[in-house]
Amino acid sequence: MITKFINRETELNALERRYKEKGFEFIPIYGRRRVGKTELILQFIKNKKAIYFLATSGSKKENITRFKQAASHIIDLSLVRDDWESIFEYIKDKVKDRLVIVIDEFPYLVETQKGLSSIFQRIIDTILKDTNIFLILCGSSLSMMYKEVLSYKAPLYGRRTGQIYLDALKFKDVIKFFPNKNLEEIIKIYSICGGIPAYLKEFVGNKNVFSLIKEKILEKDAVLREEPVFLLRMEFRDPKTYSSILTAISLGNRTLGKIINYCGFPNKTGIMPYLQNLEYLEYVKREVPITETLRSKKGLYFIKDNFFDFWFKFVRPNLSLLEQDVNSVIEIIKENFENHVSFIFENVCKEMMFYLRPIDFTKIGRWWHKDNEIDIVAINEKTKEILFAECKWQNKVNAEKIVKKLSEKSKFVKWHNEKRKESFAIFAKSFSKRIKEWQGKPVYCFDLKNIEKILKKKK
Repeated sequence: MITKFINRETELNALERRYKEKGFEFIPIYGRRRVGKTELILQFIKNKKAIYFLATSGSKKENITRFKQAASHIIDLSLVRDDWESIFEYIKDKVKDRLVIVIDEFPYLVETQKGLSSIFQRIIDTILKDTNIFLILCGSSLSMMYKEVLSYKAPLYGRRTGQIYLDALKFKDVIKFFPNKNLEEIIKIYSICGGIPAYLKEFVGNKNVFSLIKEKILEKDAVLREEPVFLLRMEFRDPKTYSSILTAISLGNRTLGKIINYCGFPNKTGIMPYLQNLEYLEYVKREVPITETLRSKKGLYFIKDNFFDFWFKFVRPNLSLLEQDVNSVIEIIKENFENHVSFIFENVCKEMMFYLRPIDFTKIGRWWHKDNEIDIVAINEKTKEILFAECKWQNKVNAEKIVKKLSEKSKFVKWHNEKRKESFAIFAKSFSKRIKEWQGKPVYCFDLKNIEKILKKKK
């Protein structure tokens, strides 16, 4: 099992910079479950004077007792009254130098006492604001963190001196988990786990990807078998409806109308709050063609999280079969897995565009119109440059054939058609034939070896 701390240099550096400054700091750290928030915090407080407390869903008294125990190596709180204001008042009086206080899973603590966020508001305003205390409140329930800490109406709004949203790792950092695997294998694992460190760690090992899927996701005692169900229950009061929407999208129902029909909503008004919540918490994303405005009616919905996409595509529709025959579900996954990976490969290629920079683009995304679709279109509004790219999860790709079709599709993209400067790019596992230009326009061919070289430079 891999134990080294991967990436997060930006977040660590931000925390270290603020730690070196004098005065009170209040930094909320938030992000979805298993993204690595606790690991980041533990890395930050290493060799520092710090109190780390992990809240639970127990009673107020139980949590305060455990906080006192967690602080015992710094300060004796045993005789302090069992309320948070008295505790922080005592700490303020006794500790004058820099002290980090971490309350992990703060949303659990909020559930133990009515109005707790308002109590912490008073603690900050009347007790901590003129101290050298570095307060971190961390949480995995994004809805609760927004409600209690981050949103305009939250009691703690306006008190924070900074904040850190911990997102999934980029693909360039995912490869660091697998120094002994080739890039094709890593992309397959990424198509399942995304950039979530806890999932990636489960897939470290010498077993093939389907053995790991069976062991880590499909078996009755598998650590990730109920993961999406748990996350939806943690965030939403009506997890079944959200689950239905995610299933609809995973099965290819990407337009609003198709999602409504699949889920049985009477109209757009009924479903929009659910979709907006899923977007807000970044489980789902809405995309429009790169040349359209955000309000375009051509918007399509995609599942943003790779693990959710995999689970709702392959696990949820086969739950009944899974109870009877795990191997049959594995065979279903094998039949459709390469198609699943090919879609995720597009996202990998899009990330590569930021490192390769064949043109200096200002916008990048998909494009589609009726029956025509282009995987990646990158544009520069100022120079009127445009690049069209296709991503082929195939070996021995003939770049000339692909560019010929791509060039035909590019004519339908209405964007400065008379003045633009065009170029093309092809991503593939490998090529049988490469070309450098098409009808006088540059063509860039990138295979897995090229991508691997770029990623090694990014380490």
